[in-house]
Amino acid sequence: MHIHAIPANEYRRERWKNGLGWTREIVRSPVGAEDWDWRLSIAEIDRDCDFSTFDGVDRILVLLGGEGMRLEFADGERVELHPPYGHVAFAGERALHCRLLAGPTRDFNLMWRRGRIQAELMRRPLVGPMVFFAEAGVSWAVHVLAGRAHFQDRPEAATLEAGDTAVLSAPAAGEPARVILSGGGELLVIRLRRR
Repeated sequence: MHIHAIPANEYRRERWKNGLGWTREIVRSPVGAEDWDWRLSIAEIDRDCDFSTFDGVDRILVLLGGEGMRLEFADGERVELHPPYGHVAFAGERALHCRLLAGPTRDFNLMWRRGRIQAELMRRPLVGPMVFFAEAGVSWAVHVLAGRAHFQDRPEAATLEAGDTAVLSAPAAGEPARVILSGGGELLVIRLRRR
C-alpha cells in the first residue's frame, strides 16, 4: 500500500466557507480539487457561530480539545459534545449554530460526498500491531489522537506523532499489499470506499 504521512505542522490553515471560523485542512481527495470526494480537517472554534453548510456532503465531527459544545440544528435538534472525543454525524445541508460550553474547542472533521464515497470512522486504541490490507476502491486514513505510531514493515515511512495523519491507498507497482502499524496510543481510523 502507498503511505502518505502528513505531519501536523504541514496542515493548511484557511477560512471556513462562511468566513466565521478557521480550519486546518489535513488532506482532500483528489488533492487540490475544489470538487473533492472527501476531506479531513481540524476546526478551531473560539466563539459561538453558525457552521458552513455543504450540499450533498455527510459529516462526522469529533471533539479533540476543549470543554465541549452544543450544536443547535435549525430543525430543533440539539446535540452536546463532551470530552473525551464526543462525536456526531450529520448531513452537511443541515443549518446549525454552535454554542461553546466553556471556551474554545478543536474539532476533527471528516466530510465526504454521499453519492461518491462511503465512509466509516472508528476510534481505536493502538496496543500492538494493526494490519491494513489493500482493497479495490478503498483508502484508509489514520489520525493519531495520542501516543505515537510507526509502520513496522516500512522503515522508510515517517513515524507518526500525536496530531499527525497518514493516508493509505492502493499500492503502486512493486509496493506490498498490506502495511503494519505499531506503537502505543489512540487513533481515529477512517475507511473510505468509492461507490
